[in-house]
Amino acid sequence: MDNGVTTSARRDETAIHAAGPTAHSTSHLDAAVTGEGMVPVFQPVVSLPDEAVVGYEALARWPAYDSLSPLDVFAHATATGHLDTLDHACIRSSAAAALAATSEPGMLLLLNCEPTTRGIDISAGTALAEATTRFTTTFELTERGLLLDPPALLRKVSALRSGGVRIALDDIGAHPDSLALLDIIAPDIMKIDLGLVQRQPDQWQTRTIAAVIAHHERTGAVILAEGIETDEHLEQALGYGATLGQGYRFGRPGALHTVPRGDAVPGLSVPFQHEPADKTPFELATTGHSARTLRKRTLIEMSRHIERLAAASESPPIVLFTLQGMDNFQGMTRQNILALAERSPLVVAYAVGAPQDPERTFKWVDIELHDRMALEWSIVVLGPDTAAALVARELEPAGSGPENDRRFEAVITFERSRVAQAARSLLNRV
Repeated sequence: MDNGVTTSARRDETAIHAAGPTAHSTSHLDAAVTGEGMVPVFQPVVSLPDEAVVGYEALARWPAYDSLSPLDVFAHATATGHLDTLDHACIRSSAAAALAATSEPGMLLLLNCEPTTRGIDISAGTALAEATTRFTTTFELTERGLLLDPPALLRKVSALRSGGVRIALDDIGAHPDSLALLDIIAPDIMKIDLGLVQRQPDQWQTRTIAAVIAHHERTGAVILAEGIETDEHLEQALGYGATLGQGYRFGRPGALHTVPRGDAVPGLSVPFQHEPADKTPFELATTGHSARTLRKRTLIEMSRHIERLAAASESPPIVLFTLQGMDNFQGMTRQNILALAERSPLVVAYAVGAPQDPERTFKWVDIELHDRMALEWSIVVLGPDTAAALVARELEPAGSGPENDRRFEAVITFERSRVAQAARSLLNRV
């Protein structure tokens, strides 16, 4: 459960937060971050266009501390190191409340979840395990901090899916990171931000909607529109392809009164399964596919082409490099990495002997000399508009021939699923 700010309710919470907590509320915050006084409320989720209630999103409220907004509580939990405790308490409480309420087997139950928290317990005998069995339980990843710890995020998503739950990506359009991560997380449900529903789209918003529609067509992920309050908002949501909706038009957060139609949840695709995390990008790229032999001078020129694709992309992509050793971080390679890092949401470079201190605009990851990936030269570019990868492994030891004639086995692909697979492999090592 996150800050409980969703759809139109965000305006109410923002107004409360703007006023700030009262001077005497510090002790209340300390109590609230442990989960004390938290009461779940539920906002209806409807199918579109028939507007039948098919489920609910659980939201956190602290009615005993009426000066506190969820934003205040979650900010205090983050600042004091209690975010895991609060997140887990909200999830457990929400699952138990949904089970105790007027619910229906198969109904959609959305539980908010912070991307960086750890160890969610779905073991047998817990309320969450029972909710997972009874409902279409879906963990909604909030937009905050999606790229703070990519390996933790990927492990969390994989663990949740193995526990039988679905994944939703929240507030798409409110933050550019969410677009770049669509193919990495492969959400079952994409929740488009209320700003896209309540306003006529500008150039950036149009790119966002185009990316959402394209991802839906590729994967079958369901589109859920937040913030629907009026007929015009509903028309906009339907125009974007939404088959689920939330907003004050359908009900405000409160008790779970209306029995949802669990059989009316729009069909979700087969749950996505992440590949093994212990394989290198080259090992994944050559599973079921053959590699080509390229000399280094050709490899470099192909790398430059993919770098140019990344630079020209209207929606900045994630860019990941493996450079073998630090001696390759020079000249045009260095210049291009630094330039891409100025505009991309995440740029990571991997090399043997990489510096411990990160660059100002991108991350370094040190590779052990005997790591299988130390022989690999790769560039992986993944974003809403661009999917391209060159993944190569050197055939002979360095120094065994003229520099430009060093030979590599290489895979060059523009198939989005294969590019995303290579990106996940690299992000697991960040």
